[in-house]
Amino acid sequence: MFTGIIEEIGTVASIERRGSSLRLTVRGPLAVSDAGHGDSIAVSGVCLTVVEHDAESFTADVMGQTLAVSTFEHIDVGDAVNLERAASVGERLGGHIVQGHVDGTARVASVRDEENWRVLRFHVPAEHARLIVDKGSVAVDGTSLTVSAVAPAELSEQWFEVSLIPETLTATTLGALTVGDTVNVETDIIARHVERMLARDAADWAEAGRSDS
Repeated sequence: MFTGIIEEIGTVASIERRGSSLRLTVRGPLAVSDAGHGDSIAVSGVCLTVVEHDAESFTADVMGQTLAVSTFEHIDVGDAVNLERAASVGERLGGHIVQGHVDGTARVASVRDEENWRVLRFHVPAEHARLIVDKGSVAVDGTSLTVSAVAPAELSEQWFEVSLIPETLTATTLGALTVGDTVNVETDIIARHVERMLARDAADWAEAGRSDS
């Protein structure tokens, strides 16, 4: 489990394509400072398992399912990535509960600079948009953010906005985003559970209705 508070901006050091998967090596001295084999590290919001590491970098395998739902399908050597080590029991939860299980991707639709912050708007698929609410939590490339606005539900093209303070712009890769860039998005795990329970209840009610008729 993670909190979405980015600890370090790392760099993709090497990529080894292996059919439908790849082996990724990321340079991140802080992230590997206490890493062990099998530990979890979130890379731009994707939970990866350390299979090799040294004092400067770590290597992890990325499966086809992860490539299909994340930006890793198009990742390149030299790309900057957000890094966060797994949360330790007993620490303060500075962000929100982030699993590192990406729902999908979103595209930067607009970038608007205000006096002391920057507003980013992301276009997001409808199936993910319904799990993102105004003033709720969302992880963008692994960064815990508060949603500042969402598209009206009736719009065919769904979007959400986040407002980034200077600290977030400099401490994460989000400050370098431009229109058209793609990011990893993880919706709130609580919202996902609620949606599943409501869907299950609806199915039970429908089944009960058929039984009564």
